[in-house]
Amino acid sequence: MKQNIIIIGATSAIAEAVARRYAESGAQLFLVARNNDKLQLIANDLKIRGASAVQTWVMDANDNEAILPMLDAAWNAFNSYDVALIAHGTLPDQARTETDMIYALDQFCTNGDSVIACLTGLAMRFEPQGKGVIAVISSVAGDRGRASNALYGAAKAAINTYASGLRVRLFKSGVHVLLIKPGFVATPMTAKLDLPARLTVTADKVATDIQKAINKRKNVLYTPWFWQWIMLIIRTIPEFLFKKMKL
Repeated sequence: MKQNIIIIGATSAIAEAVARRYAESGAQLFLVARNNDKLQLIANDLKIRGASAVQTWVMDANDNEAILPMLDAAWNAFNSYDVALIAHGTLPDQARTETDMIYALDQFCTNGDSVIACLTGLAMRFEPQGKGVIAVISSVAGDRGRASNALYGAAKAAINTYASGLRVRLFKSGVHVLLIKPGFVATPMTAKLDLPARLTVTADKVATDIQKAINKRKNVLYTPWFWQWIMLIIRTIPEFLFKKMKL
């Protein structure tokens, strides 16, 4: 069955990989991002890969007033949606967040507030449909605050809590909420980081896991799978030891 998919943050590496999988099955896609040139390149590629229709919308997710007009355009384009994926975000400079309050709040807005705003808007559209999956990309960083990425982790923790509550709220209406927690992923955003090779996967691998989790209507996806156990260990380390660790 042909599906309708909306992706916010469609130019991210993971989002593009997810879109390719749906395009290959003939889906109709509504792609949202702030970089129009890159958005058009991706849209053209998805048409070649088999998407039955691709429409685009240029929007900065930090502009809260732009979210509802974007959703109006999306539902006017395809009437209803089977899947929504929220995939936008940045990787803040933690050192700068510790000395630049304006930068810190701006980064929290991008990685936390704007995502929650998009979730809220999508819920307003999906709930009357009585069906569909809203998937949002968070991070394992949200499972416990660490000195090395405290600001980023705090924003992701906010998403985790909000998504959990939203899942409960929408359950009776038939709408499912999937929370995605990737570990280390090799993408342009992480290119400057020295990631451990054995724990790092490609965006394609994460996209495959996301599509499977959507189909199975999982509540929470750790990807790759072993991060579920890594984070369980990290969460259970006593605070008096944890604060002495260089994490």
